[in-house]
Amino acid sequence: MLALTCAIVILVGVYIILVETLFKKSTCKSTTAMAGKTVIITGGNTGIGKATAVDLARRGARVILACRNQQRAEAAVSDIKRESRNAEVVYMQLDLGSLKSVRSFTETFLKTEPRLDLLINNAGLVGDGRTEDGFGIELGVNHLGHFLLTCLLLDRLKEGGGGRVVTLSSMAYRWGRIDFDSLISNKDLGTGRYSWQFFQAYCNSKLCNVLFTHELAKRLKDTNVSCYSVHPGVVRTELSRNVGLWQKVFIEPVARLLFLDPVAGAQTTLHCALQEGIEHLSGRYFSCCAPLEVCANGKDDAVARKLWEVSERLSGLS
Repeated sequence: MLALTCAIVILVGVYIILVETLFKKSTCKSTTAMAGKTVIITGGNTGIGKATAVDLARRGARVILACRNQQRAEAAVSDIKRESRNAEVVYMQLDLGSLKSVRSFTETFLKTEPRLDLLINNAGLVGDGRTEDGFGIELGVNHLGHFLLTCLLLDRLKEGGGGRVVTLSSMAYRWGRIDFDSLISNKDLGTGRYSWQFFQAYCNSKLCNVLFTHELAKRLKDTNVSCYSVHPGVVRTELSRNVGLWQKVFIEPVARLLFLDPVAGAQTTLHCALQEGIEHLSGRYFSCCAPLEVCANGKDDAVARKLWEVSERLSGLS
């Protein structure tokens, strides 16, 4: 009986520690209104993206859901309109796994929308496979598609009165590394089909997000546009929809017990999108609605610059 009691006390203690550290919640306290402003959210039809869209729509923003699946996106548009009581929520087709689709999206957006105030690079996945252009899917969707999208929209962001780019990364960047020889020759951030191998590729893609933001801030210096990378917390989303059944069997019970819900997971994104007075922190990495010092691999100037140059070549910008 004593052993059982001790075990329960230890489990409760571990649970409390995890909830207050790895799974800690935060709240965006900004009261900023968004009436008259336009926002693009990639992957805004589900999870963190949808929760972010609802909040911004409630503040009066014109919200554009840039998503691959039309049926799911249109259903999300209806939900967001109903929850926010804002009719200015629209769907535009975007497949981040296709550079042609990214270019088509931006061409349509620039022709039909007169302004852009906020770009939220939210979409992401864990999985195996290749994009339409032959890139590893995590490289193509999590980094390269967003890289091209951002670059093509920068001029429109600069035309406004203080545009922002918020890119969802993850604490997983800590375990990432960029092998440029492999990246260039294999068009991928990792090789192999085992779960740990494409999880490593996911970590590498999240490091790309941090390095991209780090370099983007340097290139935006002396402009009115700022940028931030975000760890949203460990959140229950459809991020792992492409993993195997046995992995889901392991992940789901833990997720239901500990992971944040999408609304909680959206708070740091919203903080970086809305909080006044953080422009001097452009390029920084945020977690729990506060800037957090990154590891050495996340602020290597030479690697960030080379990643930008390689990404320009791979995406056809140079």
